[in-house]
Amino acid sequence: MGTRVGVELWHTDKNVALSAIKQIHQEMERINQLMSPYIKTSEVSRINRDATKSPIKISRELTSLINQAQKISILSHGIFDITFASVGYLYDYRKHKYPDKKTIQQHLPAINYQHIQLSVENSEIYFQQPGMRIDLGGIAKGYAVDQAINILQKIGIQHALVSAGGDSRIIGDKKGKPWVTGIRHPRHKDKYVAILPLENTAISTSGDYERYFIKDNIRYHHIIQPETGVSANRNQSVTILGPSATQTDALSTTLFILASTDGLKLINLLPDYEAIIIDKHGTLHYSNGLQSAK
Repeated sequence: MGTRVGVELWHTDKNVALSAIKQIHQEMERINQLMSPYIKTSEVSRINRDATKSPIKISRELTSLINQAQKISILSHGIFDITFASVGYLYDYRKHKYPDKKTIQQHLPAINYQHIQLSVENSEIYFQQPGMRIDLGGIAKGYAVDQAINILQKIGIQHALVSAGGDSRIIGDKKGKPWVTGIRHPRHKDKYVAILPLENTAISTSGDYERYFIKDNIRYHHIIQPETGVSANRNQSVTILGPSATQTDALSTTLFILASTDGLKLINLLPDYEAIIIDKHGTLHYSNGLQSAK
């Protein structure tokens, strides 16, 4: 998934603990092999190759996750859209390559979640628009974290933290103390804008400072605005807290693309989720639940 995976946990039996960590890394790699668009043998790669030709059968697991992504697309009126990859694949952040305006316009019609025809009952998917691709990068890491936590809970582990890049989920506390998570300053790597004591929650941060390059004073990064096909530029960082890492992952991407006022309106409609937004000017904004907690 192009990111580091971290696990911290407590168990009285060291062998059980080490076995749990091994199972988590195996699960992360399984999901990577299933969902990475960069692995030619992955199911997502097969979808991107074949789903414009005719409806194809896919796994129930991937059907379920794509269905969840589609629900967030509906909730956000298309701000969250896994078909961003129809343009997003043209960017190469390592080589500092980006598509020109003409190329973006040629590919832009393929960004539209409504052109995904998904049959949950039959586990089939079909792309109604030529050139369409999907990328689950805005939801898959959170899903992988949730899957890892499920493994730990089945083993009976009650105190743990699992992280994959900017997505983490915590069960229990840190043996009598809260887990402490810092929200990094998006322009100063060694500084933090907030320190959060947490337990029994998921937290995801989306920012413009991990996969990016700057050319001609323009910051090109991996969070693509579906409407334009270019990097979103209204915010520097968005952090979401809530019960599900799958949801916090997708919501942090969504709110990153929205203006801070619109993002707060959306998150304040979701009673179990909170947000901390750092807008393009570096100003902090908090959702209602965190405003009252400050």
